[in-house]
Amino acid sequence: MSKQILIADDSESIREILTFILQNAGYQVLQACDGNDALKYFDGRPIDLLLTDYHMPHLNGLELTVKVRQIDHYKYIPILVLTTESQNEKIKEAKDSGATGWLTKPFNSEKLLNTLRKVIR
Repeated sequence: MSKQILIADDSESIREILTFILQNAGYQVLQACDGNDALKYFDGRPIDLLLTDYHMPHLNGLELTVKVRQIDHYKYIPILVLTTESQNEKIKEAKDSGATGWLTKPFNSEKLLNTLRKVIR
């Protein structure tokens, strides 16, 4: 059974690009347009990794990360933050919120897939 990845990003074009890359690599993909939209997927279904944008309306990536970590079933899933931010303080803030890792945009599909393979269970 292929691994299922949830993408949370307010940019439809980024979601589509990521979906294309991940599906071609054999992953199943769910899409959410912001953090609130993403939370509906954490209902007991298998999610093997959350790939979230940092900046989103309604509930940003770090707030989403904190909420996911509070759900017992998903407490330990890998969470990668994908963003244009690269300051050390933002990276530390993401890790303190419970993020597993950090990728900057624009991203390289090969680096993205290699990072996923390292953290996904």
